[in-house]
Parts: sequence; C-alpha cells; structure tokens
Amino acid sequence: MPTVPGAWRRTASGAGLLGDDGSIAPTIFAEMSHLAAETESINLGQGFPDEDGPAEVLEAAQRAIADGHNQYTPGRGVPELLEAISEHQNRFYGLSVDPATEVLATTGATEALSATLLALIDSPEDEVVVFEPYYDSYAACVALAGGRLRTVPLRRPDFQPDLDELAAAVTDCTRVILLNDPHNPTGAVFTAEIRQQIADLAERHDAVIVTDEVYEHLVFDQPHVPIATLPQAAARTLTISSAGKTFRATGWKIGWVSGPAELITAVLTVKQFLTFVNGSPFQPAIAAGLRLPDAFFAELREDMRRKKDLLGAGLRAAGFDIFQPAGTYFTVADGASLGFSDAAALCRELPQRAGVVGVPLTAFVTDENRADYASLVRFAACKRVDVLEEAAARLGRLGAS
Repeated sequence: MPTVPGAWRRTASGAGLLGDDGSIAPTIFAEMSHLAAETESINLGQGFPDEDGPAEVLEAAQRAIADGHNQYTPGRGVPELLEAISEHQNRFYGLSVDPATEVLATTGATEALSATLLALIDSPEDEVVVFEPYYDSYAACVALAGGRLRTVPLRRPDFQPDLDELAAAVTDCTRVILLNDPHNPTGAVFTAEIRQQIADLAERHDAVIVTDEVYEHLVFDQPHVPIATLPQAAARTLTISSAGKTFRATGWKIGWVSGPAELITAVLTVKQFLTFVNGSPFQPAIAAGLRLPDAFFAELREDMRRKKDLLGAGLRAAGFDIFQPAGTYFTVADGASLGFSDAAALCRELPQRAGVVGVPLTAFVTDENRADYASLVRFAACKRVDVLEEAAARLGRLGAS
C-alpha cells in the first residue's frame, strides 16, 4: 500500500482529514453539525444560508435546464458567464478583464484555489504565505500541491497582520501570497496599508498574489477594494470569487478566477484534469445574477448587517466579548469572558447549555499558534431573522444562568 505523504498527513491531522491511525476523521464542522442535529440546536457553526437566492437567478436556472443546457460547457465556461464576470469586475472595481482569455469558470472557489496552487507550485521549496486563522482548505491545497505553508498571524482586536511579521514571512522562496479579503473566519477587512504592503512584497520577491474574495459583496462600512486594483499587483494577481455567498446558492458550486491571461492558462491546464467543466445550467443563471441592479447588492449587504447586529446582541447578552466584524457572515466571540479558555470544549457544551452551535477558531490555525486563538469561537449570521432571534434568546438564557 502506498505511504501517505508526510505533508498531507501533517496538514490533514490539523484539518481533521486523517486520524493518527490513518482513518478518515470528521472535520470540526461535521462534528458540530452532527451535534446540532443530535441536540436539535441552532447551527451557527457552518457558513451556509437557510434562504434561497433571488428569484431571477433561480428562474434563469430552471429555464436553462428546460432549454436543454445540460451537457458539457466549453472548457473555460459558458461565454455568457465569462462576459458577466468581466462586466462585474469593471462595474464594481474598474478592472478590465478579457472574458475570452482572462476569466475561467470553476467548480466553486475551492476548485479555483486548488487548481491555482497546483498550477503555480513547482517544488517542495515553493512557499505559500497565508494569514492565520485561515479557511481550512488552504493548508490541504498547499500540501496537495507539494508546497510549504508559511503563516502570518492576525492580531486581535481588529485581526490585521503586523507589518514586520508580514515582511519577514515573504522571501525569495515565496511563490504565492494567499489573501482572503474579506476574511473568513474573523470577519476582518484588510486595510489599505496592508494591501499595499502585500503588493510591494509580491513585486519585490516576484510572487503571485492569489486572493479569495467570495465575501466581496458583504463588506459593511466601505466599498470592497480588490488588491488587483493596485498598480503593482495587477499583473501578478489571480482573483477568486464565487456565486455561493452572493446569491445564496452554495450547492451550485459556481466559482471563477480572473487575472493575467498567462496565469489563467496555467490554471486552466490543471482545471481541465480536475472537474473538466461543471454546472451547465447554473452558469447562465449566475450570469443573470451578476447583472442584477445595484439595489440587489446593496440590500444583500444591509440584510447581512442587520443579521450580524442581531447575532452580536445575543452574544453580548450571553456574556461573550465579541469582535465586531467588518464583513462576511461571521462574528468571533471570546469564551474567556464566560470562564472558558478552551473554545473547543465550550463549543461541545453549548448545544446542551444553550441549544446553539458555533465552531472554535482553533479549527483554522496551525498547532503551534493554537494558544493565541484558544478561547475564540466563530458564529455565522447567515440565517433567517427568526432563527437568529431564537438563537439570541437561547444565548441570553445562557447569560442569565
């Protein structure tokens, strides 16, 4: 039997993919979701909406299925979607993207990320700099590509990286700087100073910037600014996004990556051997979504603002200290204010004590940095208002106990 590569085993043990005996172990998300179902708790652990997306998008998918758009798409994606992505980048950010050569449709943002790292990582010496805590698939994708992960911690209370630590992490061995902005799991939005430093460091060390922007339309108090809009970054940035968060269609798995043609071609070279193509009837539906009027995107943002405020009030009533998110679905709360130094233990008790489920931030960090985030819990606000109101009431009873 082939030996499991050490990098994969090390990464997977942190991400919950393999146990020490080589068995498949559940992720913390699967564990918490199972616990939610078992205890009939409200699941605020996983970041998926419980409402459907806009009717125009759903109806466009139904029409596409009825009209026979059910076979393979072109390798780069349905031209209508590629054109809509190009229009979207120009409409919101002033970015000029050629739909024929600089856009690629993917099976969600996760495949875009996987194909990108597999395309860019050439040797075990290639390093990928990520900001910690990080979305759990990042480390697994780096390991699959055979690269080396380097982390830069995000510091409380605003979860921004220290500029000196960032500069020290990026070297001539850095192949990719992987940026998630707006940031999951912390809800942070990176400052203009941080974006500029990333662009400068990437130029100095000839690194590619890969940016995961799936929460781009969920920034609360300022417009989202893609790092690709910076002059130093434009020619070396691959921008990843997806339809799941914006159009509440996480199960459709329609994502995309845009950037310089030569980099997109490299990603396509890998992607064609992963899923080849996907989502034939959903691609034109998402094209329709991307062309919705500005009012849709503004209401999406305001709806999430109301929901995160409702969740935050419930968490504060329960006695948590919270870190106010600048974007995304997520609010981070500190269990230490309730006497819990171990968020994982708290998350396993919350279903019985309050009927609510969260996820410990230690699920998103490397072992050596766990202590910095040990008491922090991530809660998701992407649920119906009545569900959040019930969750807030349950959490309030926890605070009164």
